[in-house]
Amino acid sequence: MDHSYEEIRAAALDVLAGREQVPYEPTQYEHISIGVAEVFARRERRPEETRGSRQPFYLSAADRELFLEVFWDLFRQGIITLGLNDSNREFPFCRLSRLGQRLVNNQDTYFFHDVSSYTKWLQQEVPSVDPVTLLYVQEALQAFRSGCILSSTVMLGVATEHTFLQLLEAIEQSPTYAKDFAAVAKERTILQKLNKFKNILDQKSKDLTPEIREDLETHFAGILSIIRTFRNQAGHPTGRIVDREQAYVLLQLFIPYCRKMYVLKEHLGK
Repeated sequence: MDHSYEEIRAAALDVLAGREQVPYEPTQYEHISIGVAEVFARRERRPEETRGSRQPFYLSAADRELFLEVFWDLFRQGIITLGLNDSNREFPFCRLSRLGQRLVNNQDTYFFHDVSSYTKWLQQEVPSVDPVTLLYVQEALQAFRSGCILSSTVMLGVATEHTFLQLLEAIEQSPTYAKDFAAVAKERTILQKLNKFKNILDQKSKDLTPEIREDLETHFAGILSIIRTFRNQAGHPTGRIVDREQAYVLLQLFIPYCRKMYVLKEHLGK
């Protein structure tokens, strides 16, 4: 039975993190591959007699090709590093990097390092997310996976601002709230629009549902401000570096922000 890239990657992370019992320590390329095959066999409840006497399971030819890609992707992302110790410095020896060790201990790691899974999660939380927003979020994830953290931060900032502008466009079409928020469109910059919008929204708070009011300050203005700040630092030649952990947090924050913006959009766009 063949498996998808995502399934192989998830199993490899479980093996590297020690969450699965496997025949060999995951300190060599082939050992990890065998470990992934063992995990699949166990999860799919294959008959024990099919493996023979103390013989390990092996991935199919198609799975081996994908595992090769997964392995080097994990290396490029800084999750694993080559070498076991000073006496075994080179491939096929490998181990979790310090970053990898921190990340695999977090059960949400998979979603923040895999574009398709993160996309699926975002669409589950925000089913009507705009395709343009999604395009920039996916670009941010691709850059993050490749280690281009400044680029990732800029792309996420674009997605964040685009989501806010989509909200404003919906309100402009609203027969109920267009006049109330008309002053927002007259402001020139995103920051000015944000401040004007928030001032008017505060005045209209009594019209908001309890669901919208809950965590509104945090999930709207707070997160938008944080992402914009990092985006501006990354997008201008300030010399300030955004590290991987900070970018990881920003990607995490975007989901509740986007969800809150679409709840606002549905309410104020009527």
